Amino acid sequence: MTSPSSVPRLVVAAPSSGSGKTTVATGLMAAFAARGLAVSPHKVGPDYIDPGYHALATGRTGRNLDAYLCGPELIAPLFLHGARGCDLAVVEGVMGLYDGAAGEGELASTAQVAKLLGAPVVLVVDASAQSRSVAALVHGFASWDPGVRIGGVILNKVGSDRHEALLREALESCGVPVLGALRRAEPVNVPSRHLGLVPVAERRAAAVDSVVAMADLVVRGCDLEALEALARGAGAVPGGAAPWTPGSPTHDHPSRSVERRGSKPVVAIAGGEAFTFSYAEHAELLAAAGAEVVTFDPVRDERLPEGTRGLVIGGGFPEVYAGELSANEPLRKAVAELAYSGAPVAAECAGLLYLCRELDGQSMCGVLDATARMTDRLTLGYRDAVAVGDSALAAAGTRMRGHEFHRTVVEPGAGAAPAWGVRAPVRRVEGFVQHGVHASYLHTHWASEPGVARRFVERCRTS
Repeated sequence: MTSPSSVPRLVVAAPSSGSGKTTVATGLMAAFAARGLAVSPHKVGPDYIDPGYHALATGRTGRNLDAYLCGPELIAPLFLHGARGCDLAVVEGVMGLYDGAAGEGELASTAQVAKLLGAPVVLVVDASAQSRSVAALVHGFASWDPGVRIGGVILNKVGSDRHEALLREALESCGVPVLGALRRAEPVNVPSRHLGLVPVAERRAAAVDSVVAMADLVVRGCDLEALEALARGAGAVPGGAAPWTPGSPTHDHPSRSVERRGSKPVVAIAGGEAFTFSYAEHAELLAAAGAEVVTFDPVRDERLPEGTRGLVIGGGFPEVYAGELSANEPLRKAVAELAYSGAPVAAECAGLLYLCRELDGQSMCGVLDATARMTDRLTLGYRDAVAVGDSALAAAGTRMRGHEFHRTVVEPGAGAAPAWGVRAPVRRVEGFVQHGVHASYLHTHWASEPGVARRFVERCRTS
């Protein structure tokens, strides 16, 4: 039996975005799963969409590894938590191999995560417009950081057998083996829109077909035996890390005697097509804090789950479903009544928009005295934040790191009691705290500050 800290693993990276990482990583996951392996899927960075495709490919929850949001010290534990009981893990990188948080060196880069995991890197190279120059590119990436091990190359968008032969010949001098070559004439149809790929929840049947096509492309073009052997040679994760745990539901709770009698506060988490952005660890932390976690769909469900005492509304695409969300008036009223009762409500980005009076002229829940609308401007980046005052989610002074990713604007951008003070790119206050509501554009990863889940559940008990 493989030791939990020695799970075979690969990191799929690229010189730049658009090289084909998602196609190769998802295809590898599906191909290895089809061989009967239990495959653990992971994504470097804050991206919520790719893990949905990874989950389809493997039948397991896709998990993120973000050294900015969670800190480098949590990368190996979170990885081992997700990879428990698996035969092999595939980690899809973010952007270019060495690209990380702006102005922070290697922090949050794929290279940093690969080093923290002691994992070999498979470099996916878009070879469509080069031949011999590919050797210089691969040599540069392989020698840039001695701590990063480039274990092989997969050539993408190869034009012909002759083109492939030229590329392979050039790479012979690098000492980095070619582990696959994928033809440019074999596209995989995964549609995109204003914030990236269309999530699985919005196109499940078509997404399944896309994942099957990715797997077929990888099986026909890659040396799976060599890739598996590379993964199996990774050895133990450095530093003797132990798997992360969300904790015990009986820890740190003054009401644990109530829990023993079977009374758990119901925390409803928004899901469905409009709210697809959620880190799996959030639900695990809520459950560990003593909550009964139930998912509901704001597009289709006309009532909140029975006994709801708290509400978590994460990210997604409410702007795409504004008409359907607005038409579900019974649920909008139920959300507003819960919020006005003082029950804890944690809303991030899409959740913030849903709580506004309106979104692009469509009526929303009206919990916040604010309006939201789409714009042409992309707001994107990591943020350092501090809680301005006490809320159901965080005590005043709590420091967390977040990520913004949206093309909307909320007016005003902050309430009389803001949620966060943000340092960059400019100092400002942001979000809303009122009654039990904490609403903000910032996506946060609660594993970095587990106390927010415990605090939230405790407020559910006492509100």
